[in-house]
Amino acid sequence: MPILVLGARTRHGYPGRILEARLQKALSILDARPIIVSGRGEAAAMADWLVESGVDKQLILQEPRAASTNENLENARALLPDTRCWTVVTSDFHVWRTRLWAWHLGIPVTVVSARTPAPRLAVALLRECLALPHSVLRIGWRRLLG
Repeated sequence: MPILVLGARTRHGYPGRILEARLQKALSILDARPIIVSGRGEAAAMADWLVESGVDKQLILQEPRAASTNENLENARALLPDTRCWTVVTSDFHVWRTRLWAWHLGIPVTVVSARTPAPRLAVALLRECLALPHSVLRIGWRRLLG
């Protein structure tokens, strides 16, 4: 089961605190299986961080186009279409939205959450309070249109 690490903000080409927490969590569960790092403007920084942390470059696949949770999942599935189940690493505040999109897309996932650094948690939760209902509406609209 490959690991998909969802992207988050980078700063000057390096993972920000939230993204670094996700990468550390992925590193803690990594074994000899593929790891996809996904996110527009983030995938290369994520791959570099993993290589610098000792991950074999051959295990890392970059998905550099995704700009949203659903695109992360859809694009990763396109990279490894025969995968039946995914391990998705994201932040604790982002688990519900990740599961919602995976359900909608028919992608079986096990979501592993990284703890959000305390200074970032309040803003992340506030953002998620807006993003989750937005995703529910987008999914409802997609299902309505078929």
